[in-house]
Amino acid sequence: MPRQNVIYSYVVQDPNTREITDFCSFYCLPSSILRHPKHNKLNAAYAYYVVPGRYSLHELFTDMLSLAHSLGFDVFNTLDIMENMQIFKDLKFGIGDGNLQYYFYNWKCKPMRPNEVGIVLV
Repeated sequence: MPRQNVIYSYVVQDPNTREITDFCSFYCLPSSILRHPKHNKLNAAYAYYVVPGRYSLHELFTDMLSLAHSLGFDVFNTLDIMENMQIFKDLKFGIGDGNLQYYFYNWKCKPMRPNEVGIVLV
């Protein structure tokens, strides 16, 4: 369920069958900007769930970028997991300056490339 300034969720519904065909969401994580004469907050959106069906991953990300922009977000972030890398270049995503490291308690697994990982954040 969408909550303003927390999470934004969108579904695509087939107009004939009323079946939900696609789903995407992103969450808000604002940051403070210190000692700047004009700006004091960076409004960042982070991709959360993206489930393509009728529309491609590229089309859903394009829609999320447009929605985030229309809601006043300054930046849109996403991880290079699963199949996300295939849309980064075309949608002009810039590569970040760091790596996210996750520690899974009580799990032992072989090293994996980002496109081999799928994470569900709860």
